[in-house]
Order: sequence, then C-alpha cells, then structure tokens
Amino acid sequence: MNEPSKRQDSTERREAIDVSDFVYAATGARVRRLTMPDGTHWFPAVDVCKELGYTTPRKALLDHVPEEHRDNLETVTGSHCLGIPAGRSWRRDLQLIDLQGLILLVNACTKPACAPFKQWVAEVIETVQREGSYSLDEAEVQPSEPGAPIAYAMPEQVAEAIVRLEAHNLRLDEELADGQRASIALQQETLAVQRDALAVQQATLAVQQSTLAVQQAMVRAMERIADRFDTLVLRRHTPRGRLTALPTTESVLADWRQRLSVTEDVWAVAVVIAPVLVEQGELREPLESISARTGLSVHRVNECLRMLRKHACIRSRGGAEDGAPVYVLHQA
Repeated sequence: MNEPSKRQDSTERREAIDVSDFVYAATGARVRRLTMPDGTHWFPAVDVCKELGYTTPRKALLDHVPEEHRDNLETVTGSHCLGIPAGRSWRRDLQLIDLQGLILLVNACTKPACAPFKQWVAEVIETVQREGSYSLDEAEVQPSEPGAPIAYAMPEQVAEAIVRLEAHNLRLDEELADGQRASIALQQETLAVQRDALAVQQATLAVQQSTLAVQQAMVRAMERIADRFDTLVLRRHTPRGRLTALPTTESVLADWRQRLSVTEDVWAVAVVIAPVLVEQGELREPLESISARTGLSVHRVNECLRMLRKHACIRSRGGAEDGAPVYVLHQA
C-alpha cells in the first residue's frame, strides 16, 4: 500500500465513528464542537464538565487534562487563521479541550453513565497491548456510491451507550411533556377557579348593593315614621301627669277657631287641611290642589297657610320630593 493510500485509510479509520455519536456516548449530551481544517475536534470545557458533573471546570482541567490537550478559543482558531465563531456564547477566553482531553475527563468521571464508555476504552487499550492494534469491523452493508468511504460497525459498548442514552432522553421528553400537560391543566383549573371567584365577588357586590338600597329605603321609611311620630303622638303627659285624648278633625278646628278670628278664606283652607293633618300626620299637598278644592287663588292659599303658621296652628317641615311644602300640626 502506497503512502497516500495509507494516509487515506488512516483518515477513514479515524473518522469511522461519527464524532458526534462518539461524544454523545461518552458524555450523554450533544455538546458544542469546533472542527479545525486539520480534522482535530475541540470542545468547550464548561460544556463537558457540566454534563459529567464536575462542579469546578478549572479544577477539573488542572487535575485531569494536560496543557497540550487544552487551550483557549482565540489561540486554537488563530493557529488556523480563523476568526471567533459568532453566537452560542463563544468568547475569546473560552477554554477548549481536544478529543483526548475529553476522554481523560470521561475516564476520571464517577458517573455511572460513563461506565460503558470507560469499559470500551479499557478494552481498546487491552486489545492494542495484546494484538498491537485495534480496528473496527467493516459494516455488513457498504455505501453503493462510487468513491464513498468504507463504513464500519460501531463498537457494541458505544452503540449500547447511545441507545440507552437516547431511550433515557425520550423518557425525559415524555416526562417533560406530561409535566407540561399537567401544568396546562393546572393553569386551566386555576383560571376556572379565578372565574368562579370573580363571579362570587360580583354576586356579593350585587347583594351588597341590594342590601345598601334596602338600608337606604329603611332609613327613609324611619325618617318618615319619625316625622309622623312627632305629629301622631298626641297622647302626651300634661303638667298634672294626665293623658290627653287623641285629636280629631273637630277638636283641631275648634282649637283653631278659639286661637284666632279667622276669615272665611282662612277657614276654607283650614277645613281642607285639618282632616289630612289628623289622619296622615302631615300635609304634602301642592298649593294648586288646595286652590282647586277651595276655589281660592294659589297666592291666597299661601297667605292663609302663613296665617295659620303665624298663630301656631301648623308648622313647616321642609319640602316634599316634588317641591310641595310639608306642614304638620303645631304641638304645644
């Protein structure tokens, strides 16, 4: 075999196992990778240390990786006249390790997931020591394209590690999906509870508004009762402690006749309002209504009412909602 053929065969054998599968079988993760023009692979030390469980990447590198197998990103890319890759948090001072440095970190790792890969590395070393070389078996099915490289069968330990890790990741994906579905269901239930709580708050507010309206109506009713009580409670104690009889229309008119010498107009108004004051406790009738019933003008009705107030027959108690004056009996 001539020299170019040997070099080609060496290259084919070196890349017989896809480096991504190789790294995945070793670390259990798809870590970032830089491949240089000469075919060497470099990996961020922080990625590898994180997946292998090293808490302090700097200490892990000092303890397990010699200087010739680690360097910073700027030096590695600069030696090939390349620039710093864009994105994915590539920094100039990022520490990188080559493939041999990665294997050293894996061999020093105590995670059970690394055991199959370490066992395969041990088998490779033993085979090389015993037979002087280690080679991969050619795959049963070869590429049919002209000039295609030879396909090799992946070592059993590496293949088993990849299958096991992929199955583990699938389980993690399923668990994550289940967790996300449960989270969505919980969020929906929380939203439903919040809607129910809002409905309860709205119903409570409506009840409170209704209660307030009832209370306001009760206050108005109590005010009217209090006003009427002031007028209707005519059974009062005299200075001698005796009770007087409840007034009647006749007694009220008789009392008014004794108090003042009323004219015919005043008496006509008195005859109209006295029964209302006795029976209802107050007079809320508009002046126009009294004018229509007495045949007097509104102005004259107002003058007659003022005369009755002047002589303490009636007294004013504000005005009604429609603007009509409110009068009650004047109690001595």
